[in-house]
Amino acid sequence: MSKLIKSALISVFYKDGLETLVPTLHQLGVTLYSTGGTQQFIEKLGIPVVPVENLTSYPSILGGRVKTLHPVVFGGILGKRADAVHVQEMAQYNIPEIDLVIVDLYPFEETVAAFSSLAGGGQEGAESAIIEKIDIGGPSMIRAAAKNFSDLVVLSSKDDYAVLNDMLLAQNGTTTLEQRRLFAAKAFEVVKRYDIAIADYFLHTTPEVGTKKTLRYGENPHQSATFEGNLAELFEQVNGKELSYNNLVDVDAAMQLIREFEAPSNSPSGGQQNPTTFAIIKHTNVCGISQRPTVKAAWDAALAGDPESAFGGVLVTNGPLDLETANAINEIFFEVLIAPAYKEDALAVLKSKKNRILLQLKAQPAGTTQYRSLLNGVLSQNNDIGNYTEWNEVGGRPCTEAEKAELAFANLVCKHLKSNAIALIKNRQLVGKGCGQTSRIDALRHSIEKARQFNFDLNGAVLASDAFFPFDDCVKIAHAEGIEAFIQPGGSIRDKDSIEYCQQNGLAMVLTGMRHFRH
Repeated sequence: MSKLIKSALISVFYKDGLETLVPTLHQLGVTLYSTGGTQQFIEKLGIPVVPVENLTSYPSILGGRVKTLHPVVFGGILGKRADAVHVQEMAQYNIPEIDLVIVDLYPFEETVAAFSSLAGGGQEGAESAIIEKIDIGGPSMIRAAAKNFSDLVVLSSKDDYAVLNDMLLAQNGTTTLEQRRLFAAKAFEVVKRYDIAIADYFLHTTPEVGTKKTLRYGENPHQSATFEGNLAELFEQVNGKELSYNNLVDVDAAMQLIREFEAPSNSPSGGQQNPTTFAIIKHTNVCGISQRPTVKAAWDAALAGDPESAFGGVLVTNGPLDLETANAINEIFFEVLIAPAYKEDALAVLKSKKNRILLQLKAQPAGTTQYRSLLNGVLSQNNDIGNYTEWNEVGGRPCTEAEKAELAFANLVCKHLKSNAIALIKNRQLVGKGCGQTSRIDALRHSIEKARQFNFDLNGAVLASDAFFPFDDCVKIAHAEGIEAFIQPGGSIRDKDSIEYCQQNGLAMVLTGMRHFRH
């Protein structure tokens, strides 16, 4: 739907390009409203302009911090022309319809950059000057105008002055709905980037919130890298060199994994209520994990799952590190160890290598959203929280109680392997895994081969798959190795193939209804 522009509010920091657009608006009979320096610029062009103060009956106050923040201004922008109540109220309170809003934003990033380039005494007064370049009225007007794009046009950048000028000349002072929507989209993008720049400034200059730190290098030595955040909230580093890019990525994977398991605790009647979990992370995949009554036993079983891959890995446990475990761990090379507590004698042993990174866990990250940058943009998603949404036993027999516990554990472990992923678990120990494969059957073959490599007997083991079985081949191959219980999300159009094989051969199968892809 085309709309004729009859009035415009112009309030900009950068005047470049207005000398062409403003005369066009005047030629088309558009009433102009403006403030401060923009008003003076228009008047110098010899074009009549109405001061915004004439609308609001308020002057610019508080050193210019408040100029346009007034119901008359925002009513003129937000009022819906097709809404009878809006129209009646606008008439009642003498609110003029505003058909075009031309507003840019204070040069916040430019001001930050200017002070950053200065040294020594040139930094004096930087904070105050930068804060004053945080625009309030500008983003508010831009957002309001963009919200009401069905009735008006918003220009948020001088780059679009010429575009609108040509558009109005070609269309006799009108714009189409599609054109107004496009300008609105650009406006929201401008405000978004502005807010991000301001947030970045505060994050970089407020140690309590977060800091930006240059790392030695990125994934590879030829890549530069930084970390922005506050690790001190999560860990106390009690030994070792600075964390690298790859260390941080693996530490994040370790934290995500260990939070899945309850910390060991003692029951009121004595004895341990929950087992200790110990895991080894390599290139963000769990390559060894087990649950045992003691930290030492959990470490031994986790290492036995794949002692070759453990070399140079990141270790994590939810139990306090004691001397016996420290002596055992001290025999291998690892990059990082994370534990909730360290016994003093254990710490003395582990500190024997000065570059070995030892982290004492203080808290898990509180955020519920994951972010990834790609294609010049940012993806975000909720964290993958939970194990299963249903427990639907569809096989040829019910699961035993022992199998239920094993399958639940296996599903959590598989959740932290890169897709396509298969995890083989026996006695709460990872005995074989296949991850990052381009087919599920390859992931299974790889997991079986890893189990054979370290002499594990798969009879009585259970299998977890991060996504559905597209055919029954995986179940058949695993059964031939002695595996008799399976857990998978289901959802394939050929689920019945795997289910029927389990039913015909007396195997247990659980469908969870919850996929755990990890890309």
